[in-house]
Amino acid sequence: MDIQALKIKAAQIRMDLLTIIHRAKTGHTGGSLSNTDILTALYYEVMNIDPSNPKWADRDRFIASKGHSVESLWCILADLGFFPKEELETYSQFGTRLIGHPNNKVPGIEMNTGALGHGLPISVGMALAAKRDGRSYRVFCLMGDGEQAEGSNWEAAMAGAHYKLDNLVGIIDRNGLQISGSTEDVMGLEPLEDKWAAFGWNVISIDGNDMEQLVSTFRSVPEVEGKPTLIVANTVKGKGVSFAENVPAWHHHVPNDEQLELALAELSATIEQLSQEGQVHKS
Repeated sequence: MDIQALKIKAAQIRMDLLTIIHRAKTGHTGGSLSNTDILTALYYEVMNIDPSNPKWADRDRFIASKGHSVESLWCILADLGFFPKEELETYSQFGTRLIGHPNNKVPGIEMNTGALGHGLPISVGMALAAKRDGRSYRVFCLMGDGEQAEGSNWEAAMAGAHYKLDNLVGIIDRNGLQISGSTEDVMGLEPLEDKWAAFGWNVISIDGNDMEQLVSTFRSVPEVEGKPTLIVANTVKGKGVSFAENVPAWHHHVPNDEQLELALAELSATIEQLSQEGQVHKS
C-alpha cells in the first residue's frame, strides 16, 4: 500500500474501533486512537505475516505489551482476515474471544498482555529464540509510555542489549498521558531516549502519527548491527478525533451516541480529503 492508502486505512480502523467501543460500552479509546498509525504501518506494509497461516514459523512477531489498547489491534486483525469481521460485534460481550486485552486464543495474537511491563521481556525471549534457531523473523513490541515505570522493562532492555538482539524492535507510544494524568506528573520518564541509549539500544525518535516516517523507520531497522532498536513514537492521545485529542479523560472514555456521530463524521471527512489528495497526486 502507498502512504496515502495507509493513511486512509488508519482512518477507517479508527472508525471501526470507535464503533466497537461504543457498542460494548467499554474500551481504552484514547490509547487505541494514538497507536492506530503505528499498527497500520506494521500490519499493512512492514511485517511478514500470513493471515491464512497465523502460526507460520518465519512470521514476524508483534507483541502488544500495551495490551489494554487492544481495540485497534482487533479491528486490524479482522480487516486482514485473521478472523471474521462480524466477530467484532461481540467485542467485550459475554463469552467472546475478543476481550479487553489481547487473547492468544485468537489467531494473530502471540500472547496475552496488559500494560504491565510483560511484553518486552517475552519479546526478548522470542528474539533470542530466533537467533539461536537461525530464523530471520523480527519481533516488534509496542509499549505504553506509562508502562515505562515497570522495572521489568529495564531488565529486558539490559538483556536485549546483552544478547545483541538486532532482530528486536521496541516501540513506545509516547502520547504523554496515562489514566491518572501526565506521565511526567505520575512518574517522570525524561530523558527517556538517553536512558534507553545508556542501556545499549539504538534509539530513534519520530512522529508516531506520521505514516511516512513510520514506514520509513520500520523499513530501516536494524540500523546498527548487534543492537536492538527502540523507537520513541511521539503520538497524540485520541488522534484523529479532535475533541478527544490530548484529553486525559479519554483514556477509558466511551463515546456517547452524539460523540460517536461527530467522530465518525470527522473521520469520514478525513478519508474524503485523503482520497481527493490521492487523486491529485495520481493525476
